[in-house]
Amino acid sequence: MRTLLAVVGVVAAALVLLGLLLEALRWLIVVGAVALLAVVVLALVKSRRVVARHRATPPERHR
Repeated sequence: MRTLLAVVGVVAAALVLLGLLLEALRWLIVVGAVALLAVVVLALVKSRRVVARHRATPPERHR
């Protein structure tokens, strides 16, 4: 009887740890997706600034 209770306790602990791990993994995926979106937006903003600055400067004349 004690062996059965020990097995049930170990299985329950393993399931709880697995649930916590999956929850943490889900949050890591969410945080990673938000960070990726932020990087894409910042890259677009920076590239538009570079293009606007390039268009604002007059072209160099070749001799």
